[in-house]
Amino acid sequence: MKKKDVLDLIRYHFENDSTAFKNQSLEIAREFSNSGEEQLSSYIMGLISQADTFIPQESNLNEFFQIVPIDAKSLPLPTPILDDVKGIINAVNHNVGIHKFLFVGSPGTGKTESVKQVARLLNRELLMVNFSSLMDSKLGQSAKNLISLFDVINQIPNPNNFVILFDEIDALVLDRINSNDIREMGRLTSEFLKLLDRLSTNIILIGTTNLYENIDKALSRRFDAIVPFDRYTSEDLVEIAEVFLNQYLKQFKTAKRDIKLFKKILTTVKKLPYPADLKNIIRTSLAFSNENDQYDYLKRLVKSFHNGRIPSIKQLNKLGFTVREIEIITGVSKSSVSRELSEESKHE
Repeated sequence: MKKKDVLDLIRYHFENDSTAFKNQSLEIAREFSNSGEEQLSSYIMGLISQADTFIPQESNLNEFFQIVPIDAKSLPLPTPILDDVKGIINAVNHNVGIHKFLFVGSPGTGKTESVKQVARLLNRELLMVNFSSLMDSKLGQSAKNLISLFDVINQIPNPNNFVILFDEIDALVLDRINSNDIREMGRLTSEFLKLLDRLSTNIILIGTTNLYENIDKALSRRFDAIVPFDRYTSEDLVEIAEVFLNQYLKQFKTAKRDIKLFKKILTTVKKLPYPADLKNIIRTSLAFSNENDQYDYLKRLVKSFHNGRIPSIKQLNKLGFTVREIEIITGVSKSSVSRELSEESKHE
């Protein structure tokens, strides 16, 4: 961190320039992250996310929104999705009125995390709509709350400082025809459509949904672009898993890195989970690993993909693992593995 960064931070504080103060803090957090100081970076990001001073005090944003902390790290994405995210950044910077985007796809495909990265790349605060502040049991009140929400959004001071997120938007606007409560959901959805049409072009709004087939098609047409996230190949998932592993290995000094075996374990899985679940499996395998066994996380990884158990030596051999790799996974010596495989071949 440079001396100028500290001086600027102090100056922004005394000038009461909360936006510049926050942006400078984010930049410092990114520098710490890039230099390997992950804990310090996370601590700064946590302080930023808790600070109410970054939400304009003159509006009632606190009623409808919660501030979302943004990770300083870039998100690993397959090329087609990454190109679309870059396209969104370009569209916003071109300032031609394209400002409403819908991210669709299965749970765990990175939709919400990608919204965070859009905000990071645009150097904006991310405000997520709190749906609990909108929904009301009184007939028609939810629609009135929605109108109030959009009044607040359209009157946000310095709108270029924010991205608005409607996470899991299907909870708000399901199909008007197939909804259980046709009248109330229909009223809410119809109002939402009108409000989207009147949304200021200075506001960047992004919605996400796991249930694209269930939302009203008229809503889909209100968005300037729809980005599908179910576009991961097996190769993409293996590459992303390697990124996650490298990130977490920095925190586990006793675990030994064996990328070749790590990738082989993943390639033997018929259907790999999407990034969110994959990330959690890798993190948990490392967290639960035995400090006295540098390859224990790989054993746990294998168990995660094979119903909680390690396959037999014969099964591992059929999956293409070498004698050395089987020794690492099972803990059985190479000589014993070779002997068992030799005996098996004699009986075949």
